[in-house]
Formats: sequence, C-alpha cells, structure tokens
Amino acid sequence: MKKAVFALLLLAATGLFLSLGLWQLQRLEWKSQLITTTQSNLTLPPIPAPSPAIPLTPASAYTPVTVSGSYVSGKDTFVLASTRHGRGYWVLTPLHTQTFTVLINRGFITRAQQASLTTPSGTVVVQGLLRLSEPAGTLLQSNNPSQNLWYARHVSAIATHHNLTNTAPYFIDADATAPTPPIGGLTVVHFRNNHLQYALTWFGMALLSLTGLGILLRRQRPQA
Repeated sequence: MKKAVFALLLLAATGLFLSLGLWQLQRLEWKSQLITTTQSNLTLPPIPAPSPAIPLTPASAYTPVTVSGSYVSGKDTFVLASTRHGRGYWVLTPLHTQTFTVLINRGFITRAQQASLTTPSGTVVVQGLLRLSEPAGTLLQSNNPSQNLWYARHVSAIATHHNLTNTAPYFIDADATAPTPPIGGLTVVHFRNNHLQYALTWFGMALLSLTGLGILLRRQRPQA
C-alpha cells in the first residue's frame, strides 16, 4: 500500500515538474519577445507622451517620448537609488502639461545635493524614456508615504501623496541635458532572462521523478 502511494506521488510530481518546465518555456518566449521589442523601441524617434487615457502594455516601456509643460515646485519625490555615481536619490517632479500631469525622473542626486536642489521654472521640454510604474517596493523595503520614504517609483502612490490629479500611469526618465545635478540619462536597460535554466531544472526534476517511479515499479514485479 505504501509503495502504491509513493508511486502515485512520484507520478504526480513528474506531471507537476513537466508543467512547470513548459510554463518556463512560455515565459522564455515572452521575455525574449519583450527584449526584442524593447531594443527596437530604443531606436525609435521620440513621440508625444501618451495621455492617461491611452492604455499601456509591457511593450510600451522604454519608448522615447517628449513632453512640454511646467514643473510643480515643492512636490519632489526622492526615491533611494544606487548608480555609478554612488548612492543617493532619483528626483521625481510632477510636470503639468496642457491636458494632464506626468512624473519626470529628472535624474540622480547625492544626499549632499538634496538641500540645494532647485526646480526649473517656466515652460520646459523634456525628452526621455517612458517607464512603467514600479511595484511598491520589496518585502524588506516598502514605500512608506506617511514618512516620505520611497524605495520604488510607484506612480499612483506618489500621485496620491502629492494630491496630483489626471496623472499619467507612467513616469519619464529624462535624458541627460546638463552637467549639473540632477544627472539624467542614467537608465539601465537590462532584463534577467533565466527562464531556460529554470525550464531545464524542472525537466531534470521530472526525469528524476520518472526514474524513481521506474525503479519502484521494477522492484514490485514478481520474481520469475
């Protein structure tokens, strides 16, 4: 009886591992297509930043865009960041256009530069990359708007914190435009793509389970 139960468990495990391996192959195809689309996006000429009414997809990320408007002074959000320039903050500032508001990641500053940061006045033209909103943080480092602690560029939370309305569901990484802080143009385009390794791992587990099942069944055969 115990051997029969164990055999059923091995059979179920084999099916589960095969399903997980096939799922990872599907994820591999999706990720490869996303990487190809992103690389293609980066070569496109800038287009007008889309309004909040236009739906976005993962393929919209890293599209070059341009937008004009005026920055909202006093509503900067400082998101902890680590770049080749050291540790510091991304500076996200709302930009009011004629029809909507969009968060602009103006670039990177160090902690020492935070106190002397100023906001450009008048109408400005921003060119950069469209970025999709990030998750609210990690298990160990979650955004805490009440204490103004930000670990991720979560657009809706930032908009709510600053009482912004009609805000685009994305932010824009501004290109480098000046040698003075904030330093723009630091977007790192990199995708982890380990799905093939994961698939091979699951298929290997399925093979081990199937091998164990075969050994168990052979031992149960009556001896001649």
